[in-house]
Amino acid sequence: MTRGLVGLSVAVMLVLGCGHGEAEWQGKLREISTLQGQLRDLTGERDHLREQFEGMQASNTTMARRLEELGQNVSQLQAQGQQQATALTEAQQREAELRRRQQLAEARLSTYRNMVAQFQSMISAGQLRVRTVRGRMVIEMPAGILFDSGRAELRAEGQQVLRQVAAVLSQIRERDFLVAGHTDNVQLGRGGRFSDNWDLSAARALNVVRFLATNNVAAVHLGGAGYGEFQPALPNDTDVNRAQNRRVEIILMPNIEELPDLSSLDNPTAPATPAPAPAPAPAH
Repeated sequence: MTRGLVGLSVAVMLVLGCGHGEAEWQGKLREISTLQGQLRDLTGERDHLREQFEGMQASNTTMARRLEELGQNVSQLQAQGQQQATALTEAQQREAELRRRQQLAEARLSTYRNMVAQFQSMISAGQLRVRTVRGRMVIEMPAGILFDSGRAELRAEGQQVLRQVAAVLSQIRERDFLVAGHTDNVQLGRGGRFSDNWDLSAARALNVVRFLATNNVAAVHLGGAGYGEFQPALPNDTDVNRAQNRRVEIILMPNIEELPDLSSLDNPTAPATPAPAPAPAPAH
């Protein structure tokens, strides 16, 4: 545009040189001045727009960076929130499981206390004792009260004791009972009815099972097993100890919901026990 103004000035001079008047000359000069003013305005506007454009570019760059950082922060916060939600759910599940186990433990304790209270007179008379082995409640009766030596038929006194026991057990619903027969390590004489202590202990356990079943203890919840001399309560080194090893136990078996979940097998612990626990109940 500057070149156009210069050309216009030259043209004006040529016109004046060709005999044009003063008025025409002044008009051309005013036109040149006007165009020069417009040129300055356009140049200023261009510079202003350029500054605005550059500012917008810088602003866009800053905005894009902040949006990128914000997006990363949001993703991080979402991941952290998910982790916390998972941890909270797991904690709530563990709490619920602990509460469930506590309730089961309290129920078992209540059953145990009630049983001991009902058996108190028999305990005091030395007819039986109630104890716990590996978390299971065990009713232990001396074999001498229930049977004659070397025999499996129930004595009259033994039947009376078992009737009282059955009256208590029949009140405990939905619970399996294992009757376990035990002997000392004195071997049976040859030619007898039973070939060995295993045979004798199993016959005694089964006779107790049958008697309980005929005295209102549900047969579906009863099982029997003989352990011979292989799970003594005490060493078979004295007559007193051998007498205590000759016994019949009635074990209250745990319900399935009382058993720990399989995750507990990852870190098994073996609690100390005062006496060996009987093997799992055989199929009824």
